[in-house]
Amino acid sequence: MTRAYLPELPGLMIEEQVRAALQEDLGRAGDITSNATIGPDMGAKAQMNSREAGVIAGLPLAAAAFRLIDPAIKFEALVEDGARVEPGAMIARISGPARGLLSAERVALNYLMHLSGIATHTARFAERIAHTKARVTCTRKTIPGLRAVEKYAVRCGGGSSHRYGLDDAILIKDNHIAVAGGVAEALRAARAFAGHLVKVEIEVDTLEQFEIVLAEGADVCLLDNMGPDTLRQAVAVNQGRITLEASGNVDLNTIGAIAETGVDFISTSKITMAAPTLDIGLDMAIG
Repeated sequence: MTRAYLPELPGLMIEEQVRAALQEDLGRAGDITSNATIGPDMGAKAQMNSREAGVIAGLPLAAAAFRLIDPAIKFEALVEDGARVEPGAMIARISGPARGLLSAERVALNYLMHLSGIATHTARFAERIAHTKARVTCTRKTIPGLRAVEKYAVRCGGGSSHRYGLDDAILIKDNHIAVAGGVAEALRAARAFAGHLVKVEIEVDTLEQFEIVLAEGADVCLLDNMGPDTLRQAVAVNQGRITLEASGNVDLNTIGAIAETGVDFISTSKITMAAPTLDIGLDMAIG
């Protein structure tokens, strides 16, 4: 299998994201606690440690939080995004002006804990289907404003990304079909509209609808809320003609059986919307 490179978020995207988070936290007067209790010339050093096993994601955002607060702060990542760590693993060292370290701490940890949680949860799903050809993929069910970084974390955990928004692929859902007048009508309209680089996917929930999709033509068919037996029938009928994606009732207990039916992708919102944070601590001392 060809090695998939980890994604890299452009620095401009990271800075815009983190700057907004810092401005939200600093409010109208800045960090009045640190300004009240810490002298302007005091230095500090800190280390970030993972308190549980997991997959790390979000180090560039954590580094940006410290850099944007005070360029004099030095952030040294000891692992890379996508790395698996055990409890107690040190993942970063930070040093510099104490006020800056304290002011950036929460934003940096929020990004790192949230994104590492998504990467870790995604890895659990990916491991359950590693013996199959299927890949787990995220959806548009992300926290508003965090989609790009959450999808980045999914990829760090070994998952793949579905479309990023409404503008990069056509996905005809059940409500589109209802308003358009049927599966065939919706597909014909989509193909007439789409440019040659835009893929067309359609969601169906019965094998009868799937037969219409095969007759009309689509790039991808989303088989929604079908049990493993029905999915196997769809795979057999398809004979490799189009890409098949399964969705609905996907969790750690069901994803293995779904993958073993022979589908190509399994989409679930759980790897983004239900991922617990990874417990990461930051311990500080006088530098």
